[in-house]
Amino acid sequence: MPTLDDLPSLALFARVVQLRSFSAAARETGIAKSAVSRRIAELERALGVRLLQRTTRSVVATDEGLAVYEHSAALLSAASAAFDAAGATDGLVRGTVRVSAPITFAEMHLAPAISAFLGAHPDVSVELATDDRVVDVVEGGFDVAIRIGRLSDSELVARRLAEDRLVVCGAPSYLAARGVPETPEALVNHECLHYRLVSRAAEWRFRGGGGRPLAVPVRGRFEAANGGVLREAAIAGAGLAVLPSFMVAEDVRAGRLELVLEGARRAKIGIFAVTAHRTGAPPRTRAFLDFVARRFARPETIPRL
Repeated sequence: MPTLDDLPSLALFARVVQLRSFSAAARETGIAKSAVSRRIAELERALGVRLLQRTTRSVVATDEGLAVYEHSAALLSAASAAFDAAGATDGLVRGTVRVSAPITFAEMHLAPAISAFLGAHPDVSVELATDDRVVDVVEGGFDVAIRIGRLSDSELVARRLAEDRLVVCGAPSYLAARGVPETPEALVNHECLHYRLVSRAAEWRFRGGGGRPLAVPVRGRFEAANGGVLREAAIAGAGLAVLPSFMVAEDVRAGRLELVLEGARRAKIGIFAVTAHRTGAPPRTRAFLDFVARRFARPETIPRL
C-alpha cells in the first residue's frame, strides 16, 4: 500500500520519463541529481521492479516503468488541475480553457481568435475540440462551446457573439447548366446538397405566402455532416447548398459562388458561446469569453453578406 511519502517520488519518476533525463528533472525540480537518482532507486526497491534503463546518454522506461508511468503522469495532471482550480480564487488568468466548436467556424475564424487570445494571456493554454454535432458541455468537460443557429431551451448560459444568416448558393458553372431558381418551389428541379445533421425539411425552409414557413421537398445525391465539405462541393458545381454567410462570403465576392433566392429565407441565426454555469467560472474562462465577444463584435473579423 503506497503512502503519501511515495507520491512525490512517483511524480518525480514521471518527470524523469517525460524529460528523458535525470539532470533535466533535477534542474526543473531544484533537487540534486544524486537525490533524484536515489529517490528513483528507492521507488524501484519499493515496487520490486526496474523502472528505467540507464545509459550514459539517455534514460528509457522499461515495460514495467511504462505501466507505472501511465499512473504517475496522472498524478502530475491532477496536480496541474488543482493549481488551475486555485487560479479561480486568486484571480489570476492562468490554466487551460477547454473549448468545443463547429469544424469550419473553428478553422476560418476561431483559430485566429485563439491565437490572439494566447498572445494576450501567456499563462493560459487552450484545448480546442472540433465537431459539427452538438456536444454535451458538462459531460465533455468543456468550459465553453460555440454554437451556431437557433438555440433550444436548456440550462446552458448563452452569450451572443455575432449574428449571421443562412444563404442559398451555387457555382456559376452549375447555375449556367441548370438555370437559376426564381422561386423556392423551383428547387425540386435542382441538385440540393444536404447537411446531414439537420432534416431536409428544416434545411430547405423558406418564407411562403402570408409569411408562413414553406419546406420544399428537395432532392440531391450528395450529403455530408460538415458544412465545409458542402461548401467545397458547391464550389465544384455539385449543386446548391444552404450555408451560413460567414462560410461563403469570400467565395461570393470572388465569384466562386453566387447567391440565389435572396429574400426568401427566414430569420437570422446567432453565433453563441455557451457555458454550463452563470457564475463561478474561473478567470481564464471569463477572460476567453470577454476576448472572443469583443473580437467577434467587430464586423470585419467575420466577413458576412
